[in-house]
Amino acid sequence: MTDDAYSSGPLAGLRAIELGSTVAGPFCARLLADFGADVIKVEQPEGDAVRSMGRRRDDQSLYGASILRGKRIVSIDLRSDEGRALARRLCERADIVVENFRPGTLEGWGLGYDDLSAVNPGLVLVRISGFGQQGPYSQRGGYGVVCEAVSGLREINGDPDRPPPRMATALTDYIAGVYAAFGAVMAILDRTRTGKGQVVDAALYEGAFSFMEPHIPAFQQLGEVAKRAGSRLPGNTPNSLYPTRDGRHIVITAASDSVFARLAEAMGRSELVDDPRFATAVARADNEDACDAAVAAWSGSLDLAELETILEAAKVPAARIYSVADIFADPHYRAREMLVDVDDAQLGPVTVTGIVPKLSTTPGAVRWAGRAIGADTGDVLARELELSQDEIARLARAGVVTGAGLPTTGDE
Repeated sequence: MTDDAYSSGPLAGLRAIELGSTVAGPFCARLLADFGADVIKVEQPEGDAVRSMGRRRDDQSLYGASILRGKRIVSIDLRSDEGRALARRLCERADIVVENFRPGTLEGWGLGYDDLSAVNPGLVLVRISGFGQQGPYSQRGGYGVVCEAVSGLREINGDPDRPPPRMATALTDYIAGVYAAFGAVMAILDRTRTGKGQVVDAALYEGAFSFMEPHIPAFQQLGEVAKRAGSRLPGNTPNSLYPTRDGRHIVITAASDSVFARLAEAMGRSELVDDPRFATAVARADNEDACDAAVAAWSGSLDLAELETILEAAKVPAARIYSVADIFADPHYRAREMLVDVDDAQLGPVTVTGIVPKLSTTPGAVRWAGRAIGADTGDVLARELELSQDEIARLARAGVVTGAGLPTTGDE
């Protein structure tokens, strides 16, 4: 690590220790790293489970190249007393600790908030779990897809005549990771006023549940149970997926009165705005079948490219359904730096997702691709904990730590 590796970004000067695994914890810490925090990931010797997810090239995790980016990677066996002692020393020197183990695990290791804050009162402990740190479900397995089911979000996804499908990505973990990072930054901001840290409790099911916002008062006030609506957005019409003449589909959203008027004119059917069924947004929502049928009849008479041109000229929000191949070919993604190429020691140039959000004066950056297991173990133990090379070698031979250039168990 160069001395200026973390000299920029709004979180520069903050250190975060990542004790998490799989997706939610590593993603939260990745966001902190993107914006300048010095993130040290403590990984078990066998490697984080996230390294076995997704596709691989030359036996290297492509997922890991992105979600582990910008972090220093140390390998410490947290199942051993000496390993936990090393992790505790790292946490006692940190501003933020991110973990997503089952509630109570850290306390069993002597790494709970009471233990750590007694030495480091300014510490912010970010705790990500399936169902939160308390409550009757707190000890349930907190996998994202399970929490998505409990949140209600899964029930409203998909077509009404089919079982509710999942997203082909760890959606609930990502939502929780964003909330956890947001909570971490808020807690650090509060620390500037009070000097005290606190616990951030981010539950996967709650993050997903928060996206159910419009459906909660509708049930309480009207007894309406939200159901799957296919490509429609209930109560917002026209806002759906429509067919094209060449067998493709296009998303058109024109629910507001002004945009619907522009759509009707582009369709050559300006009279629709005077039809009582379609004259207002509320009326269109009450007559969504008829409204969607009119739009679909028009869209189905034109090819996708022609529709895109017409709708863009009319300033009606619309888009084809992008594949990853479409994204790589799209100039807007490149112009916005949402496809970032970084060098990897094994993969060469590897493309990862860009920084979100964009900050005008203190932007984030992808500093390096995710490194191998234990790539920084020796450096971190020597630099941050001031261990001698002899002591590091002893720990490596004992199997407490592993890393590049270190001896292995049984070595003399």
